[in-house]
Amino acid sequence: MTDETLSEADKSAIIEMALSDHISFAHIEREFGISEKYVKVLMRETLKPSSYRTWRKRVRDFGDRREHYK
Repeated sequence: MTDETLSEADKSAIIEMALSDHISFAHIEREFGISEKYVKVLMRETLKPSSYRTWRKRVRDFGDRREHYK
């Protein structure tokens, strides 16, 4: 799936899922067929730069503590 095939509603749902601490990238990939890399690109394009950095830091910090986080 590419940016052109995702509706605005899908993009919104993906962003909401990515912001959740309880939903993994694997779950997003199963539901929408997009990779972790694309989720990060979508988040970078959508969020403010400081919000994106904060989100990535949180994902990295939790990922270091949990084997199967994001």
